[in-house]
Amino acid sequence: MKQTFIINAEVRSDMGKGASRRLRRTDKVPGIVYGGGKSPEMITVDEKMLLHSLTNESFYTRILNLNIGGNTEQVVLRALQRHPFKPRILHLDLQRISATEKITMRIPLHFVGGDVAPGIKVGGGLISHLMSDVEVRCLPKNLPEFIEVDLSKLELNQTVHLSDLKLANEVEIVALAHGEDKPVATAYVPRVVVEDTAAPVSAEVPVVGKEAADGDNVDDEAKAEGADKGKDKEKVAAEKKGK
Repeated sequence: MKQTFIINAEVRSDMGKGASRRLRRTDKVPGIVYGGGKSPEMITVDEKMLLHSLTNESFYTRILNLNIGGNTEQVVLRALQRHPFKPRILHLDLQRISATEKITMRIPLHFVGGDVAPGIKVGGGLISHLMSDVEVRCLPKNLPEFIEVDLSKLELNQTVHLSDLKLANEVEIVALAHGEDKPVATAYVPRVVVEDTAAPVSAEVPVVGKEAADGDNVDDEAKAEGADKGKDKEKVAAEKKGK
């Protein structure tokens, strides 16, 4: 059963940035409701109630019941202005609808079956979601809450397009009506990045340990050999002198 959303609002008479700031300080959100063959009307909505409703995805695409002073009319959310970094709503736009007139809305896509798709489960590929929502046109009573995208039969290098989506006959995709069959999701082979694993050329390191000790022995032997040669020269010189 579909959830029903009710927005309790009040008419506001103060206009301008200063009036809007004063409203926000009292946890009220300024807004406007227009369309439906009536004049635009300035309203205020309780911010806490609005923030709670916005946590539900359906609030963005569902027909809403706007209650102003006991009078209820059906509307849809058209625009929402948020604070750039605080969890606050600055302004909202609501549009009245008629049961006999088609409306255009963006509907979220719900992707299912990707974990069992042959291209992923067997082929080792990955799925890329190319769209998160799609614009549709239909009567308010036929407005879908979401559109399911079945990926369970997706093979490697295959793509799901807008024309593959299953919708009720009364619902049309705006892009298809304009001849644009855009891609929705695709299965692809991830690119393998090959890293250079060659060992870096290290700088020459001085020899230590046994080799260094051996080197020291060589130096000592050279010194000893030099000393012996010096003694031999002295002995030869003494012998010559004695003669």
